[in-house]
Amino acid sequence: MEDVRLDTVLGTVRVQVRGSGEAVMFWPSLLMTGDMWAAQAAHFADRCRVILVDPPGHGQSQKLTGMFDFADCARCIVDMLDGLGVERAHFVGNSWGGMIGGTFAATYPDRIGSAVLMNCTASPAGGRQKLEYGFLLRVAKLLGGIRPPLTRSVLKAFLGPTTLATRPDVVAFVRDTVQAVDIGSGSWAVKSVVPARPDQRPLFATISTPVLVVAGVEDATFRLPETIAMVEAIPDAAVAVLEGVAHLAGLENPPLVNTLIEEFVFRE
Repeated sequence: MEDVRLDTVLGTVRVQVRGSGEAVMFWPSLLMTGDMWAAQAAHFADRCRVILVDPPGHGQSQKLTGMFDFADCARCIVDMLDGLGVERAHFVGNSWGGMIGGTFAATYPDRIGSAVLMNCTASPAGGRQKLEYGFLLRVAKLLGGIRPPLTRSVLKAFLGPTTLATRPDVVAFVRDTVQAVDIGSGSWAVKSVVPARPDQRPLFATISTPVLVVAGVEDATFRLPETIAMVEAIPDAAVAVLEGVAHLAGLENPPLVNTLIEEFVFRE
């Protein structure tokens, strides 16, 4: 993997690039890094140019010092493509990545091919989610980071009973990645993506690119009815509902997700 730093509207962003040909950009969930997509990079690098993003404020990207909006995130994607000399890319996003993948598709239709948007929503945050994430941030700041028992709360939000019981490697990866988050920087992302999240359904009604929305039956963060409301907002969107998968589909069941991407993005 080639390690690249790119200047964007949201600071310097670190990406990992592998392979050649048409480009596919992968943007992960809040509290995750581009390494969440390692299995996808290994699978697709022999047929395309894979771009794994450490989102602003996460991993080895520049720390955040303030809030942003989803238009900033879409502009950030464009800045990264420009920095890599890529005119047009397919986009795969999870949670935060899925939400702003829709923003990107709606606002920059000439820069995107197909979009696969996983475990995400087009709706504003409800009161329960705002309270839960607000509590998480307050306690994390007191502890100096996301430490036990907060880690267990994040695991339950991100992973369902199937993964918690049968995929110890995934549990360990999520636990270690979450505990490595810089809480000062990460809190700006959480505030921007959760309580400040806009209702994007009217915007998504303007999307013209092919979109596949992927939902996990066990996703406790964005339950199926909320994800289906997103599907209904996007003209001609396809949907795949995955059993035994919660909030991090690409990490929890790589073979299945790789097949979905293969069949949707690279269909003849």
